[in-house]
Amino acid sequence: MARRYEFEGSARSTARAETIWPLVGDVSRWKEWTWMTRSYLLREGDPVPDGVGALRRFAFGPGGSTEEVVAWDPPRHLGYVAVKGLPVRHYRADVRLEDDGTGTLVTWRCSVEPRIPGTGAVLRLGLRSLVRGFARGVCRYADQMAPEDT
Repeated sequence: MARRYEFEGSARSTARAETIWPLVGDVSRWKEWTWMTRSYLLREGDPVPDGVGALRRFAFGPGGSTEEVVAWDPPRHLGYVAVKGLPVRHYRADVRLEDDGTGTLVTWRCSVEPRIPGTGAVLRLGLRSLVRGFARGVCRYADQMAPEDT
């Protein structure tokens, strides 16, 4: 059985969770605050298009991934799993938005198994950086777009 790796990245925003949630929950908004060049729905979910069961496509250049939403609790929790495009197995990520005094703490957690034996160290570096970057990026963007939340 392959070793399972877990990663977490957190950042704080002065914006309310209700301001941050659309940036995370609406797939079309990801290209606003990440390095993705395209982000869109392949299949609608329930109870809203970006909800549980939605298939979301994230792309940059010719590469990208397809992910399925498995948890949808606005404006507090989004969970998704990779179904195609990543060189890993059993990728699961959970994004949680928690009130934190005058703002919001965004915590991005993911767990994964390497597809290729011996790639754990590279995977650890890449995914740790990715989840930290996502948490920081969405917080920075929310802070810039919603100064009235401070």
